[in-house]
Amino acid sequence: MDNEIYPVRFSIENKPSRDRLSTLFRVFVSIPIIVVYFIFTKLSNLIIFPVFLMIVFQRKYPKWWFDFNLSLSQFSARVMSYFCFLVDEYPSTDQEQSVHLSFEYPNVDTQLHQFLPLIKWLLALPHYIVLALLMVIGLFVSTLSWFSVLFTGHYPERFFNYQVGVCRWCLRVEAYAFLLITDEYPPFSLN
Repeated sequence: MDNEIYPVRFSIENKPSRDRLSTLFRVFVSIPIIVVYFIFTKLSNLIIFPVFLMIVFQRKYPKWWFDFNLSLSQFSARVMSYFCFLVDEYPSTDQEQSVHLSFEYPNVDTQLHQFLPLIKWLLALPHYIVLALLMVIGLFVSTLSWFSVLFTGHYPERFFNYQVGVCRWCLRVEAYAFLLITDEYPPFSLN
């Protein structure tokens, strides 16, 4: 399935050269934004359940709630991209920067099945298993990329594409199983 067809689109602009000094101290410099990220992530866990209830019982997905989930997902994508050395820009809490994520607002009446949210988390189980393996590989890729940026100033393109693909896959599964914005089953694909 093409990245442009699925209701979740994610991309990162790959810069030709990277900041070696920023990369060297990235783990330490990331601490404040990671704290903010974890606070908001815990908040998002609390607000997923009401969306689930509204879809199942009222067949509604309020636009303001969707916008909040989209903004929070965009912020999370910026933080994780920075932490994984995919971008050098310190993550903004409100500006898109070079990390692009968009979701399509669903028409609940025609695009979402009323009772599918009851089992989506279970249907996504095969994705969780594959993604766990891909994330372990991603940890090694990030480590190798860190050394590459430190010594050459460049992030290897194949490693970059792999990491972006894993992020895209994770975001599609999240949109399907937890944000409940689509009933279209996520593809098993890094593209």
